[in-house]
Amino acid sequence: MFKFMKKKRDTEHSVFSNIVYFVGLMFKFSPGLVIGELFSSIIRNLPSKLISVIGIKYIIDTVSEGKDMNRVYKAVLIIAGVLILSNVLSLLYREFYWNMAKERLYYRLNSTLYEKAHSLDLQNYDDPDFYNNFILTIESSSENIQGLLGMVQNYIGNIVSLVAVSSVIFVIDPVCLLIIFASIIIFMPLSTKIGRLQMERRIDNTKFHRRSDYFQRIFYLQDYAKEVRMNNIRPLLMSRYNDAADDVIANQDKYWKKIASCYAVQQVGVQALGFMFVLPMYLGYCVCVKETLSAGDFVATFNGAYSIAMSLNFLTVWASAVFSERAKMIEKYRGFLKSDFKIKDGKNTAKNAEPKTIKIENMSFTYPGNSEPTLKNINLEIKPYEKIALVGYNGAGKTTLTNLLLRLYDVTDGSILIDGENIKNVTVSSHRDRFSAVFQDFQTFACSVGENVALDERVDGERVLEALRHSGFSKNLKNGTDTELLREFDDEGVMLSGGEAQKIAIARAFYKNCPYIILDEPSANLDPVAEYKLNQAMIEAARHKTVIFISHRLSTTVVADKIYVMENGEIIEAGSHAELMEQNGTYAKMFTLQAEKYKK
Repeated sequence: MFKFMKKKRDTEHSVFSNIVYFVGLMFKFSPGLVIGELFSSIIRNLPSKLISVIGIKYIIDTVSEGKDMNRVYKAVLIIAGVLILSNVLSLLYREFYWNMAKERLYYRLNSTLYEKAHSLDLQNYDDPDFYNNFILTIESSSENIQGLLGMVQNYIGNIVSLVAVSSVIFVIDPVCLLIIFASIIIFMPLSTKIGRLQMERRIDNTKFHRRSDYFQRIFYLQDYAKEVRMNNIRPLLMSRYNDAADDVIANQDKYWKKIASCYAVQQVGVQALGFMFVLPMYLGYCVCVKETLSAGDFVATFNGAYSIAMSLNFLTVWASAVFSERAKMIEKYRGFLKSDFKIKDGKNTAKNAEPKTIKIENMSFTYPGNSEPTLKNINLEIKPYEKIALVGYNGAGKTTLTNLLLRLYDVTDGSILIDGENIKNVTVSSHRDRFSAVFQDFQTFACSVGENVALDERVDGERVLEALRHSGFSKNLKNGTDTELLREFDDEGVMLSGGEAQKIAIARAFYKNCPYIILDEPSANLDPVAEYKLNQAMIEAARHKTVIFISHRLSTTVVADKIYVMENGEIIEAGSHAELMEQNGTYAKMFTLQAEKYKK
């Protein structure tokens, strides 16, 4: 029965290894819960199984032998007491310990996953296989815990019950036990086939259900609400949803006849032939002819046969399929936790002081999985306190360049030096501490305004207000910087417009005490007046810092000391606004075109 647990199948580790690994992980975080599950399985399964054999035998034998009926009444009371006690103990364990312990285990395991996710590089997210496994690991964590706890509980409970009931029947008559096991083993291949078909059906169902779940997201997520309501795409979506539902039904139809026919043959073989004919005939012969067994033995053996069949079927067929499925999920879990980050710490610690010269030498970069480089032989020098602008059409490589500056990726060729030292020679955290970055795809978090600006649980209220003032944020806040944003944790949380949220994000750059600021499209959601005010505020607040900003609105770049024009991963022009306008090249054409639109 343990053979299935030794097979590796399509995983790096065996099924047994993965199950033991995850149980060990759960035991590490919540030993009481794992031990409690094992004892709970025995308390829930064993009393009822033994009573159906020993208890019933005792009562029948007592009655048939004409003994004092008080013994029967006492036996019934004891049986009722045992069953009530086992149910009460199970209920108390479930309600007063299991629920809380399970939630703590969820929290601790998910904390481990989140800490691991935080340490991973962006390069990991570019690997589709890794990213899919990552999402699956996060989403299935709670399911793995509850599913595996239940499986282990049932497995231990059935093993204990099997051994106990088999021992009782062996004492009654070893031949009976032989008949029971023979009836089950003869039809075991059919049981295995049923388990395999059920597993295949479950895998296919998961695939088809994933398609139908897509439409569920479309109709309940706010992200799609406006598009769905403003256009006539609903009939198309409903048509595709119906197709997905038809696939689920067709998949059920594909399997049910095979499973039903195999199940019918198995049940007829085991139940009708083995348990309803061979076993009763032998028991009847022993009771009526040989008189070696009592009427109680007859009923006890008959009840025990069914109990043994159910336990063996669970241990060898159903558990095999489910444990194998769980093991595949745990393999992904292990792979995720085992994954290593690509961007390694250097030996030195970067100083977060005055800005120094940033020098990029012969730098090229190719995203993992791509054959063509995104950046090609970039050379530029940024002097302390300079305000640098990166401009160019979408896909030119501007954001990639700033990501490399932040060591969110590492360069493929060449180097980035700050104050003459390669940024790879310092620790990642100390290097990133030197920078404050506002990303194009910035996020607002479900916490207070102050925490959103500081991006830290330690908040300096005065500095937050100053940073908000520089970013142009002027919304009236009921509780000042303690005002909660979003409504995940506060039903009265403030919802911001796109422009207001962007000003919160920009304030982060002004709040952080660091020498370098990177702004990726800082004015994308701002109107021209707000954009002008932001430019003035940026000059005022960042006069003691080096600023690198990306912008498609070239009116913003006028304030830059130097502008780099990028195209197809290369720098094609460099100079101040006046110098580039005089060159009458790509930048001048872009600026003139935008200026004409403003005039019109």
